[in-house]
Amino acid sequence: MFDKLFQAQQKAEEIKKRLDTISVSGEAEGGLIRVVATANKEIKEITIDPVFLSNADKEELEELLVVALNKAIVQAESISQAEMQAASKDMLGGLGGLFNQ
Repeated sequence: MFDKLFQAQQKAEEIKKRLDTISVSGEAEGGLIRVVATANKEIKEITIDPVFLSNADKEELEELLVVALNKAIVQAESISQAEMQAASKDMLGGLGGLFNQ
């Protein structure tokens, strides 16, 4: 039984490492603001078009940053959930034998 739990823990670590290698992005204003993050929801890059930046006011910039960040986080969450669901199915299949012994 502990073997199965250890395997599940290892699988979770593998998923976390894989999610660190997957990039997602969110954009606002047609790409004038772009946020890149990992599927583990770690922000890696924020790009703001220099012309837009020179003409934008603080409030507008803040609102659009929130939009772009939220889009990236939604994508990251979607990928993370899909990975976890796939892993759960694998683990539950393996745990089935635990109760049949």
